[in-house]
Amino acid sequence: MPRPSSNQSKPKFNWGLARRVVLWSGLCAGLAFGGIEVHSFMLRDPRFALQCNTRAACPGIEIHGAVHSNMARVLAAFAEDSGKSVFDIPLAERRRHLLAVDWVREASVMRVWPDRIRIDIVERVPVAFASLPIGGSARHWLALIDDQGVLLTLPPHTRFPLPVLSGISEDQSEAERQKRVEAMQHLLFDLGQRSKEISEINAATVEDMRVVTTIGGRAVELWLGDQHYLSRYTNFLNHYPEMQLDSHAAVFDLRLDDRVLVR
Repeated sequence: MPRPSSNQSKPKFNWGLARRVVLWSGLCAGLAFGGIEVHSFMLRDPRFALQCNTRAACPGIEIHGAVHSNMARVLAAFAEDSGKSVFDIPLAERRRHLLAVDWVREASVMRVWPDRIRIDIVERVPVAFASLPIGGSARHWLALIDDQGVLLTLPPHTRFPLPVLSGISEDQSEAERQKRVEAMQHLLFDLGQRSKEISEINAATVEDMRVVTTIGGRAVELWLGDQHYLSRYTNFLNHYPEMQLDSHAAVFDLRLDDRVLVR
């Protein structure tokens, strides 16, 4: 049997492949080195520094969508970033701080070349005044409340045409308050145009909703239960003139659909 030649037993070295590997390796190393240098330059160069004079004045921050939010608290989230490169600011962490600010429901934070931060805020929308008890007394104070059960401070010089919701307290969780807000909204939706006549809703017990309305200049409290709100309210209005002749009562139980009880 003939022996294989030495040329057949030794594979040839692929110089073309080796050159391509060396070239690509050099290119990748150059890009990595260049990226490090660019990143370092963007962190050090003063042209990228966020300019904030005080917590009340920060020309390097643009804020959009904030009407009732506490601007001092919004800017305070970036207090430690003054003079720092905008590329060195942890945006996700700053966004978490913004979500803790009163009235802020959603927030986005982005860098704007070369030295600015843009904040877009979506504020909460109040749906009622919350009548909150003051511990150890019969007095109450008012806050606003949104559809998620979050309590909001009253902004100055602003009026809201909203009903008062009682049965709410600061001790309740947001989920508990939200359940009462949803019960209130269901009641007002069922009343339709009549809902404008309601000044206060008591949702302390969502299975026993109570409202206050004014008829003939008198405030009356109506116990509506948990269903048939419009029919019960309309039935009461139809029979109220004759009931007024016999009684000056201010509390009426409408939870039985075929009758009105004076309390």
